[in-house]
Amino acid sequence: MDLLLWRHAEAADGSPDVTRELTPKGRRDAREMARWLVDRGPPDLAVFASPAVRAQQTAAALGCSARVLPALAPGTNVARLLDTLPWPQDGGAWLLVGHQPMLGRLAALLLCGQEADWSFRKGALWWLRSRRRHGAWQPQLYALLDPALVIR
Repeated sequence: MDLLLWRHAEAADGSPDVTRELTPKGRRDAREMARWLVDRGPPDLAVFASPAVRAQQTAAALGCSARVLPALAPGTNVARLLDTLPWPQDGGAWLLVGHQPMLGRLAALLLCGQEADWSFRKGALWWLRSRRRHGAWQPQLYALLDPALVIR
């Protein structure tokens, strides 16, 4: 399974938190990362996003509609999100557009076996893969991209 974790791009300050929108820089970063994903990402990518406006706007840069996944909302926990994921068995490709600290904690758990507060920059993308080898599932970090690396 391919599991791509994309932190929403830069958003303006404001309240309530879930209505914050992307800044012009955030829209540009999301657009460039989306271009990279379309060119190099896995085919048949299922796209899921937090209900927060900034995550929805980040996902929309792909040019397709994202399914809202309440387990990706700000303030939810990794255990709730894991209940919705087919990791590692599913052979498909999922893109999750969400928030910190949950995405960092999820990456740590899937790659190392325990939650940790890993930093996840705004607009960054982590691409994880699972494979079955010698009868056991193995997680792999396939790619990690900072928006600064994909800006043209």
